[in-house]
Amino acid sequence: MMRKEIKLALVYRDMWQSAGKYVPTVDQLCSVTQPIIDMGCFHRVETNGGGFEQVNLLFGENPNIAVRKWTQPFNDAGIQTQMLERGLNGIRMSPVPLDVRKLMFKVKKLQGTDISRTFDGLNNPLNLEPSFRFAKEGGMIAQGALSLTYSPVHNVNYYINLADQYIECGAEEICIKDMAGIGRPASIGKIIKGIRDRHPDIIIQYHGHSTPGFSVASSLEAARNGADYIDVGMEPLSWGTGHADLLTIHEMLRDAGFKVADINMDAYMEVRRLSQAFMDDFLGLYINPTNRRMNSLLIGPGLPGGMMGSLMADLEKNVTSLNKWLTKSGKSNITEDELLLNLFNEVKHIWPMLGYPPLVTPFSQYVKNAALMNVIQMTKGKERWSMLDENTWGMILGKSGSLPGKLAPEILKMAANQNREFFIGNPQDLYPDQLEHFRKLMKENGWDAGTEDEELLEFAMHPQQYKDFKSGEAKIKFKLDLAKRKHNSSAQIAESTASIVSTINPAQNAPKALDIEVNGQKYHVKISYPGENNTAVNADIDPTKPKTPSVPVSEYDSKFVLAPLEGKFFLTKETSEKGIKVGDQIQKGETVAYVEAMKVINAITADDSGTIAEIMVNHGEEIEEDDQLIRII
Repeated sequence: MMRKEIKLALVYRDMWQSAGKYVPTVDQLCSVTQPIIDMGCFHRVETNGGGFEQVNLLFGENPNIAVRKWTQPFNDAGIQTQMLERGLNGIRMSPVPLDVRKLMFKVKKLQGTDISRTFDGLNNPLNLEPSFRFAKEGGMIAQGALSLTYSPVHNVNYYINLADQYIECGAEEICIKDMAGIGRPASIGKIIKGIRDRHPDIIIQYHGHSTPGFSVASSLEAARNGADYIDVGMEPLSWGTGHADLLTIHEMLRDAGFKVADINMDAYMEVRRLSQAFMDDFLGLYINPTNRRMNSLLIGPGLPGGMMGSLMADLEKNVTSLNKWLTKSGKSNITEDELLLNLFNEVKHIWPMLGYPPLVTPFSQYVKNAALMNVIQMTKGKERWSMLDENTWGMILGKSGSLPGKLAPEILKMAANQNREFFIGNPQDLYPDQLEHFRKLMKENGWDAGTEDEELLEFAMHPQQYKDFKSGEAKIKFKLDLAKRKHNSSAQIAESTASIVSTINPAQNAPKALDIEVNGQKYHVKISYPGENNTAVNADIDPTKPKTPSVPVSEYDSKFVLAPLEGKFFLTKETSEKGIKVGDQIQKGETVAYVEAMKVINAITADDSGTIAEIMVNHGEEIEEDDQLIRII
């Protein structure tokens, strides 16, 4: 009897983003491609998608160049490349206009991506049908991913029937996306068998994170019940919040009687060495050690591996901010581990109340952020739900599709009290086409739309990050943050800053100043570029300079809108909106601005009615909790 062949896919992009904040630079990626090819055991490699493009922009690198250079060697070797995209949300956290979604598939195929793995945070076929259609029109393979979670409403039959709907909508392959690794192995086997019985010829791929420890058994059950491909990671980034290790899965499948390609161990060791070198270079500075360990506590909250990297970075900031408040209030400080455990418990408590959204991007972030804000607010003596971000409200109100479970009565009551309306139509209708709007903005800025409009795509997909990339601000901020992690004195930071700026050829609207923080001390850094008055960088500005009006406050009997949490300040949510301005009349409870924190938008409301006398921070500026933002008289 001929042995069934199981093919392996390396999730190299996901390996990095499940461990930490960043992925390797384009030069690093190009150096590891040939050794991956030489390993000889991979039929597919996950190269891009998800947060890959945003990470490149945060580096100050062009993501279009990165995708082209990174995928080309695999294309030449006949290894399929695959990307991850989020349906209605494309490759960002928020909904994307339809014309931008369509352009994305055309561009990514031309850049070398063969397969689009498409998922929807709510498993909503209505959101996925355009992606399947656009992928095929662009020449890509349309793979539909079932976002696996474990709840009373997410059972075996739910997923088998969901696969039927995806295939009817145009999916050419099915992926079982076990993003949190909490799918129970026997149930995964039953799901795959049910899909295989109904669709004998469709390709099925299993993707499971190892987070709580089920993934090895789940991979075996997947193979035994009809899966064709298994996603794997490899050292030094397998296990933990990442994926089951190649060597373990490979040996297990062989022992179970499956045919798998041989591994060139010399090449394996080279990929392992290079990946470790990338970590030693700088990527390890952004990887929390907690993410390198499996944790069975995550079975309960079911949070996915892909967001644990950002979660631990958020917790690091939040515990510092919360402890400042606790110290000021004469209360005992809290540890990061205590905050994490409180967060897990709160996620378990509120997830059913929010209608059991699958805990996958972006809804895993929404549930996690709501839980974290609840924990923080309740620690401060306030009520649960006293601060709920706008993105989570959008999910609750159906702006991404209907939730699989019922909302709790207290959530419905909150919506009614705030006069929020529920949406029951096609979510895409809420987000009209915008490509021509962004094309006009590019012309106004003197920016080229790029080959096949690839630069236009990046701008339309990630407007603020693209602006920061084009101005040079992104590269400066990244290198400053890197310097801060490597050094610990203001003198070293100033020296590093001068060195960083001297290497940058500033583009239009390059930043003239940045606020940085070293060991809790804030510094205002003025930036002058080479050739501009022959000055360098001044990091010696008074760090205690207050963000207060120049005229004494008492003279105006002023009141202030304070920052509810740390993050980035914005006057509007969308580029097409108009923000408040000095002289405007506002009412108590009115939304006056926004703060972006933990990948979501939080409304900033006024505690008092009056006239806006001064906007004290700039659009896009980093703010700290309790900073004075707006002066009202």
